[in-house]
Amino acid sequence: QVQLVESGGGLVQTGGSLRLACAASGRTFTVYAMGWFRQAPGKEREFVARISWSGGRIYYADSVKGRFTISRDNAKNMVYLQMNSLKPEDTAVYYCAAARSPSYNSSALGYDYWGQGTQVTVSS
Repeated sequence: QVQLVESGGGLVQTGGSLRLACAASGRTFTVYAMGWFRQAPGKEREFVARISWSGGRIYYADSVKGRFTISRDNAKNMVYLQMNSLKPEDTAVYYCAAARSPSYNSSALGYDYWGQGTQVTVSS
């Protein structure tokens, strides 16, 4: 099993920045990649970004390209999501997720472990 704990959410004004962190523990050697998803009220969970642990392969949703940056610290088993130029439509609960499969997947079904989520609210 892999445990994931997110932190760093909060309330920010439009144009502001937040940095989310995800701490992974347990059988992290079974994980190939880490991802961030988000879910707004009344909407489905959507892909935000993905990074592989070793190769640094990175993918972003079109809606966040150029504004968000995903990164990792292998030594600390940490994954980060730097969010800049935030917009009200970025408001959501943000989830950290871990995937055992090396196949790139933007679907939540492609991830095996999930954190509890952290709320991000962007005020207009």
